[in-house]
Amino acid sequence: MKNISAHSFEIGAIRPPSEGASSSLLIRVTRNCPWNQCKFCYGRPYNHEKFELRTVEEIKKDIQAAEAISEEIKRVSWQLGYAGQINHMVGTAILQGDPDLRESHSFLTVFNWLSSGGSTVFLQDADSLIMKTPDLIEVITCLKETFPSLERITSYARAKTIYRKTVEELKSLRKAGLSRLHVGLESGDDEVLKHVNKGVTAEQHIIAGKKAKETGFEYSAYVMPGLGGRSRSEQHAKNTARVLNEINPDYIRSRPLIPGVGTPLFDEYEGGDFQLSSPHERLRELKTMIEALTVTSHFCFDHMMNGWRNESGSFLFTQDYEGYKLPEEKGKILELIEEGLRVKESKHIDAKDLVAMAL
Repeated sequence: MKNISAHSFEIGAIRPPSEGASSSLLIRVTRNCPWNQCKFCYGRPYNHEKFELRTVEEIKKDIQAAEAISEEIKRVSWQLGYAGQINHMVGTAILQGDPDLRESHSFLTVFNWLSSGGSTVFLQDADSLIMKTPDLIEVITCLKETFPSLERITSYARAKTIYRKTVEELKSLRKAGLSRLHVGLESGDDEVLKHVNKGVTAEQHIIAGKKAKETGFEYSAYVMPGLGGRSRSEQHAKNTARVLNEINPDYIRSRPLIPGVGTPLFDEYEGGDFQLSSPHERLRELKTMIEALTVTSHFCFDHMMNGWRNESGSFLFTQDYEGYKLPEEKGKILELIEEGLRVKESKHIDAKDLVAMAL
């Protein structure tokens, strides 16, 4: 399978779990994070590497490499009599011909993408929208022309970057084919946002979210239970709900705070200046937030950091990528929170325990 091993393309460090579930093709248009100053994330997961814009030419070469790998995989499928279908037998035959491909992220990414339908692409890394709009449109256009089967193209984006884009720019990106934005809201409380050095205000979050929604994007907002610590828990919950109500995202995704070793917020925790909330405290914070929501969103707990347990010891909340539909299932979430509060705190996954394990 030398035709496959002759091709490779650059892949970044992260992508949303929901894009992994659909085995999105990962195309890296920028490297690392242009802000990289949030106290809870500083230097992670990009290993303190500087932010870089990739050129359109570089990106197009990667798209061409992904296309070449895709075409070779399909050729093998036809050769084996599967008429272009990508299945386990095709993968086994390819790996038997070239076992080294087991270590090829490019091959594995394309194979998994094709086997799951080849319909979604995720643009990496942390803020693709920071590219010049005409350049990003050129990349999106190239993707759609190269892979006509694409149904969804998504990206991370900073709210501050969306805020700075004009409505015309956002409309042109949406028209070109970019369809969903994953945005780290984290908190809607200005005091919390300032403390963690998020680099954006609650009002800017609202303006950015509304602009994205009004120009036709699906909006996936990430919130961080526990980010206010014990001292700012209630204001964090109430003001986050207020901002979410203003934006009305398509998805709200819970990512409870686990301060990473080596981050400024971890140093504050270790020095006693930041107190981590307990599992029950976070559930009560979540209850305050959910009760105040008037959105028509999907509220999702699609990550293992949502480690609360129910009375039988299983995960308290479903961890699928569509979550709970609001307002229809608001009562169900609140009932589950009450169940979680009846479970001993020692049965839940505690942020302190996860931090201790990392030391």
